[in-house]
Amino acid sequence: MNIILTALSLGFLGSFHCVGMCGPIALALPLNRTSTFSKFNGAITYNLGRMFTYTLLGGIFGLIGESLVIAGYQQIVSITLGAAILIMVLLPNQLISRFKITSLMYSSISKLKQQLGLLFQKKNLSSLFFIGTLNGLLPCGLVYLGIAGAIASGTSLNGSLFMAMFGLGTLPAMLTLSLLGNTISLKFRNKINKAVPVFVATMAVLLILRGMNLGIPYVSPELSDSKPVAHKCCHKQ
Repeated sequence: MNIILTALSLGFLGSFHCVGMCGPIALALPLNRTSTFSKFNGAITYNLGRMFTYTLLGGIFGLIGESLVIAGYQQIVSITLGAAILIMVLLPNQLISRFKITSLMYSSISKLKQQLGLLFQKKNLSSLFFIGTLNGLLPCGLVYLGIAGAIASGTSLNGSLFMAMFGLGTLPAMLTLSLLGNTISLKFRNKINKAVPVFVATMAVLLILRGMNLGIPYVSPELSDSKPVAHKCCHKQ
């Protein structure tokens, strides 16, 4: 699986979903609007903050994936993640909506929003960067999908790369929204949103195929067994 292409595609397609979910934050950014340059610089700084958080999360969850690979669970992890993603895509929204946010998650989200509110009162590049970093921690189904890809990547470095490219894929739409307002038409966003589940399901199938170890280059390559093997030495008597 091409990590960079997959992550960029996921980020780009998902960014139009992000416009709806994170759009209010991007539109309300405390940008310095005295000049085009200062406005652009602020918007870039905010988006770099998001990408920093995504990259950090990718490294952390990639490390988890790496430990699972060392333990010899690479195939199981890849198949399990793919199956879980596929189930979420196929489940009706009515069933998904029944899963309630725990009190701990609700408390964490509330604290994040409070911090964001404080940062919005300032107008400097550092506050914009930290708005971006906190924005990257807000609950988002597509970010969770990216994290699944980071785990399946098998190493901390690959996980960081996957999430960095995911963030880069979201940049065009989110940067346009920050600079030009809600210029992306609802009709166009709806068309893209219809394509997102198809792409997500395709990624899930590729994860499953990757774990099946079929020996197909790029799609399902043979995964080496990472468990250390103790070789017995036979001595002639």
